Amino acid sequence: MLPDIRQADYLYDVPKLEIDRSDVSSLLPELKGFHENFADCFLRRELRDNFFRYMAGQFGQLERKSIEPIAFAVEGGKVRAMQRFVSDAIWDDEKIMVKYRSLVNEDIGHSDGAIIFDESGFVKKGDDSIGVARQYCGTIGKVDSCQVGVFAAYTSAHGYALIDKRLNGSAQFSVIIDLTSSLCRFDIFHTSQSCSG
Repeated sequence: MLPDIRQADYLYDVPKLEIDRSDVSSLLPELKGFHENFADCFLRRELRDNFFRYMAGQFGQLERKSIEPIAFAVEGGKVRAMQRFVSDAIWDDEKIMVKYRSLVNEDIGHSDGAIIFDESGFVKKGDDSIGVARQYCGTIGKVDSCQVGVFAAYTSAHGYALIDKRLNGSAQFSVIIDLTSSLCRFDIFHTSQSCSG
């Protein structure tokens, strides 16, 4: 049930999530097709395979979506190989993002589309994660030890997608400027508003 504010006077309807068994059974071939778009972003087949296993694991019914539970749950998963993939493997991140944004543009791009920026806090205990500090955390509504991320999403009449992210340092505004300049450099979302304005 959506609040009234989300139902009235909005340019785009909030899509309803209606999934049946046929959608779930066709997910794996769809995921493989999506994965193939990024094959040339990885130097070796082992890296490509671990990238697919990691993606597939994110869709699994696991309580924790960290490497070890994913490796145990997906076919061919090996904990150490997947840990090395996430922590040490080299891939072309910029190429992946360009390809991904191009796919988003092909699927849902429109001249009336918009890019939306939002921040979200993640409570973190301890100091092993980058960017953890005592700061305002919107998800719990108070100052606590957390990380804050700034996210960019693209939306149009055809749908919406997350298109970038940054871990917030001390100045959230500078993170938004960084995200904006990064997205404008690629200029693949042919919106009616110019990045230079």
